[in-house]
Amino acid sequence: MTRLPTPYRAVLVLVFGAMLSTAPGYSQGVLPMKERAAVMDAWLQERLDTVVPALMRREGFDVWMVAAREYNEDPVIETMLPATWLAARRRTVLLFHDPGADAPVERLAVARYDIGSLFKGAWNPGEQPDQWARVAEILKEWDPERIGINVSETFGLADGLTSSEHALFLEALGPELAARVHGAERLAVGWLETRTPSEMQTYPTIMRIARAIIEEGLSEKAITPGVTTTADVEWWYRDRIRERGLDTWFHPSVDVQRADDAGRDNDFSAREGSQVILPGDLVHMDFGITYLGLNTDTQMLAYVLRPGETEAPRGLVDGLATGNRLQDILTNAFKTGRTGNAILAAALAQAAEEGIQATIYTHPIGVHGHAAGPTIGLWDQQGGVPGKGDYPLFPNTAHSIELNAAVSVPEWGGKTVRIMLEEDAFFDGREVRYIDPRQEELLLIPRQ
Repeated sequence: MTRLPTPYRAVLVLVFGAMLSTAPGYSQGVLPMKERAAVMDAWLQERLDTVVPALMRREGFDVWMVAAREYNEDPVIETMLPATWLAARRRTVLLFHDPGADAPVERLAVARYDIGSLFKGAWNPGEQPDQWARVAEILKEWDPERIGINVSETFGLADGLTSSEHALFLEALGPELAARVHGAERLAVGWLETRTPSEMQTYPTIMRIARAIIEEGLSEKAITPGVTTTADVEWWYRDRIRERGLDTWFHPSVDVQRADDAGRDNDFSAREGSQVILPGDLVHMDFGITYLGLNTDTQMLAYVLRPGETEAPRGLVDGLATGNRLQDILTNAFKTGRTGNAILAAALAQAAEEGIQATIYTHPIGVHGHAAGPTIGLWDQQGGVPGKGDYPLFPNTAHSIELNAAVSVPEWGGKTVRIMLEEDAFFDGREVRYIDPRQEELLLIPRQ
């Protein structure tokens, strides 16, 4: 990975130093809130200094305007505020201006306050009471050719400018400047999906924290066969996440497949009720945490040993290997500039050629769980996803490799079992690598 500039290398010193000596009450590897804020603010500084200029020039915008009102946040502005802000205040308008000639991008806040040290305040209500009029004054001074705003029919995360704010903005600009305003969908998505070197130095640690909780929950520490229900494990995960001082972005799910049930169809919108976990069950879980402003999303499998067993049935072991092969087929189809729909089609074609019954539903991940970027299939749209699936793959992006392979298990009378897997991975423009090593062996309950 590219060597980081000195200010950003200091972030890693802070992260790893704090992980070695965390405050009382915090598990090793999880920072107290003050240190988390320092890391996140340093990452934000890096992102504003490097990601924004590159994207504005890639997409051809001289100005990017991002605005929101308190409690009605633009998803983009939420990721641009210091850790102690938490939300916009009153109306917050951020302006980015690229003066060209490789000069630094200017950053202003047309708001009553400076936004930390990141955005200098540029509005004095005593001189100009109308906030949008002040925005127009600044833009007239800059005289940009193309002004980007966050409106999008395709990506909700890039559609943060509300209808009323949009109308007020255009009215304040007047016809001449308003004619230069364009939707900045790819700019907004690019900002959200691009991962920086500093983030990727630390993302594996975040994944390992998540993986440790997952594996603890899929063990005899949380599961007593014949007693513990799938709902019990879900709530065990919620409690464990909170005990570790972390958050989750969705309620964990736990379910089972077993030799004598009716089998799972492909309707992922319907879930069975809570079930008691029994010996001989294949336990599947879906779990994610939010830490340092980044999210994880993982699905793993465990087998509950029957009395006398020391390993899982060969059919399930081979099924996991088939699921791993399907992961390889999908990640091998990742190519810069290829759309999500093209990646999906290529992967499904290769899987069919190899006799794998595949369903692929992969999504970007990062500052959001179901993040902005190319959608690579939905469980109920295996022929492609209009709009989000037409977005191209860019380098330096993270993705949840989410899919399943339907396999026959001889030991279960040839029953079809879905090997449902999800692992978070990073695409550097050339290859995909898992942020934390993927599951290649079934977890056993109890551990052997």
